[in-house]
Amino acid sequence: MLFYTRFCALLSKLSLMLAVAGLIVLIACVQYQVVGRYVFNDTPTWAEALALLLVLYITALGVAVGVRDAGHIGMDSIVSLLPEKFRLKLEIVIHLLVGLFGALMVQNGWLWTTMKWNDKKPMLSVPSGLDFLPLVIAGVLIVLFSIEHIIALLQGKEVIPAWN
Repeated sequence: MLFYTRFCALLSKLSLMLAVAGLIVLIACVQYQVVGRYVFNDTPTWAEALALLLVLYITALGVAVGVRDAGHIGMDSIVSLLPEKFRLKLEIVIHLLVGLFGALMVQNGWLWTTMKWNDKKPMLSVPSGLDFLPLVIAGVLIVLFSIEHIIALLQGKEVIPAWN
């Protein structure tokens, strides 16, 4: 379990760092677009398309980190009111459902990624399938992090957020 926890913590931290780097690039793209439009009267067409693509990746990575670090909206108030024997079972069911959702993200995201891979985005000349790849990445991370939470619950441990 220790190896798996460290592995998930590393994945979570890397995902968060990539999301922050993506956010910095996103801000630069938007600034470049604004300066091009209002200062030089020449709008760079690729900047908006890249910014929209970055939003998908930033959001997907952020969602996955939120699942691991319990930053997502939960039903903690209801769960905490239950007796201990029901609380553990319900928490496991919640993580199983979150993991199932992640698996569905992987399945359907991969389907759309492969279907759209040969199409090109007009403004960036990259595969349109890149729009759906964040679903696959986030889904895999969500499944891994949900498994980590279930193992921790069964062992009576708590998952420590990677950013601490």
